[in-house]
Formats: sequence, structure tokens, C-alpha cells
Amino acid sequence: MAIAAEPQMERKASSDGAAAETKRWTLNDFDIGKPLGRGKFGHVYLAREKRSNHIVALKVLFKSQLKQSQVEHQLRREVEIQSHLRHPNILRLYGYFYDQKRVYLILEYAAKGELYKELQKCNYFSERRAATYVASLARALIYCHGKHVIHRDIKPENLLIGAQGELKIADFGWSVHTFNRRRTMCGTLDYLPPEMVESVEHDASVDIWSLGVLCYEFLYGIPPFEAKEHSDTYRRIVQVDLKFPSKPVVSSSAKDLISQMLVKETSQRLPLHKLLEHPWIVQNAEPSGVYRG
Repeated sequence: MAIAAEPQMERKASSDGAAAETKRWTLNDFDIGKPLGRGKFGHVYLAREKRSNHIVALKVLFKSQLKQSQVEHQLRREVEIQSHLRHPNILRLYGYFYDQKRVYLILEYAAKGELYKELQKCNYFSERRAATYVASLARALIYCHGKHVIHRDIKPENLLIGAQGELKIADFGWSVHTFNRRRTMCGTLDYLPPEMVESVEHDASVDIWSLGVLCYEFLYGIPPFEAKEHSDTYRRIVQVDLKFPSKPVVSSSAKDLISQMLVKETSQRLPLHKLLEHPWIVQNAEPSGVYRG
């Protein structure tokens, strides 16, 4: 299948009676291929937009399930935020359409699949691979924060790998567009920062904490504050009970970076632009942002 130039995917998702170019997408505009995965509210399929031959991922969500879980507002916000983001390390959302029963999101296809599965397969990543991914995510988050978007749920399950091996933030379900501090507790337990666990106000520095947790999980194969009981995980997060196992062997420079991100005082966390200057990142990350193995 030939992939046409991306701009041809730019058909408007709303029908406002303007020129023919703004006509809505419908399911008939796509050839549906193999399933790529399934989520809580529906399925993702490989698809080809007939007019442009562009290969996409079509996420099919069931309205009844969205309604039952009371996440329609969350989905609207997710679509609104993600559709306006343009960054090589953020999955594109080209548009959406819906029928009586379903909502369809037209997403960029990340050919190498889920990072989570890759991490499970490898157990843990090399320092070169981890640093490349962390630097890519830092750049994507700097871009998001510059647009007043806080992601709030950075974790392996929300990351995909593109055709070249580049990392892409794929899920913006908990993200928020804000100029103020927030109070909502959201995200995933192992990745929650102390301020969310303690229900105090939070800001964009929650993403620095989550990136620190992710960096640790890349290198050790487990998140740093994991415990058998939820209550113990909460306690370890609040106390920043950070321990570095002896195996696998990880450089002191990598541990230094993680320690500077996993800091309870939000204003003391290593800013993302400083992270990109950290010796461990400078020495290990592929400048292209692409890990080729």
C-alpha cells in the first residue's frame, strides 16, 4: 500500500456546510485491516483512507461504554488536545467521526507497536536505548508544556514505537490544557507523584516525576515504588523511598539523573531542558531521537 503525503489526511472533522473539502469522514472512506489492539472502550484497527491511500490506525469506541463510564467529557478533551499537537514524538490525531453507536478516531499508525510489550520482552533496556527514549519524551513534554498541556499519565502503556524506532506519546486521556494548578488525582498509581497522592495542587512538574519513574522502569524493568499493597506504594511515593537494586548494573550517572527527577519538592525537580543537558543523556541518547538497536 502506498502511503500518500500526510497533508492529504487533513480533511475537516466537522460538517459546517463549507466547501466539499470539509465533508465529514465516514466508515466508507476506509478499508479496514487487521486489529492492532483492544482497549477499555473499543478496538484499534489498521486502516487505509481510500482517497489518499494513507495508512492509519482507526480507534473504534462504543458510545454506550463511554457513557456508562462517564468519560465522554474526557474523550472530548483528549480529542481537542491531541488533534492540535504536532511533534515527531507525539502520535497524530488526524480527525474523528461518529455514527449512532460508535466514535471513530483517525490516528497515526505506529508500525512497531506498543513500548510496553517491548519492555516486557526485553525485561529492561540498555542505557543507550533508555536515554534515547527519555530525551525524546522530554522534548515532547517541553513542547506540550509550552502549549499549556500537562500529560499526567506518562507510562509504558501509553507509548508507541513508530516505523523508524522513534517513541510516540499515544494516549492523552488524562491530559489537561491549563494555565493554573490542578487538584484532580489521575493517572496510574506507580507513576503518581507525591502531590497527587496527597491531593495537593499540582502543575506541569508532575510530568517530570513520571518521566523519572519511567526512566527507572526502563533501566530496572520495574517501577521504583512498587509494593504488594497499594497503601505501601502510596507510602513509598510520599516518602520518596527510592532504592537502586544491584542488578541489573546501572551507571551512577543514570541514578543521578533519576534522583534529580524524583524529588518531593516540585520546584526542585530537574527541569526538562536541564535534563537534556545532563551528562547521562548527552553521552547515551541518540541525537536523532531514533533507537535502532
